[in-house]
Amino acid sequence: QVQLVESGGGLVQPGGSLRLSCAASGRTASYYDMGWFRQAPGKERLFVARINWNGDITTYADSVKGRFTISRDNAKNTVYLQMNSLKPEDTAIYYCAVYSRGSYYSRTSYDSWGQGTQVTVSS
Repeated sequence: QVQLVESGGGLVQPGGSLRLSCAASGRTASYYDMGWFRQAPGKERLFVARINWNGDITTYADSVKGRFTISRDNAKNTVYLQMNSLKPEDTAIYYCAVYSRGSYYSRTSYDSWGQGTQVTVSS
């Protein structure tokens, strides 16, 4: 089992930037594709981005394409989500997860989750 800990969330003004980190321990996470999801209050948990095991393939939700960048440093067992040009609608709890099988866009395809980090975009 992989243990995941997200960090880097906070309060930011519209147009600002944040970088989220997801530190992995336990089973070697560097062998696995990883994903970021987010969940706004009262809404379902939605796909944001994913990255393959060595970092050369990435996929993004249309809502964040061109603004967010997912990356990883396998030497540090850490996955990042750089978020630029943030909008109020980006406000949510952000979760990282280990991909298992199935559609990259479905939360049911991921089998290990962190506790999440809150991102609030507001003036």
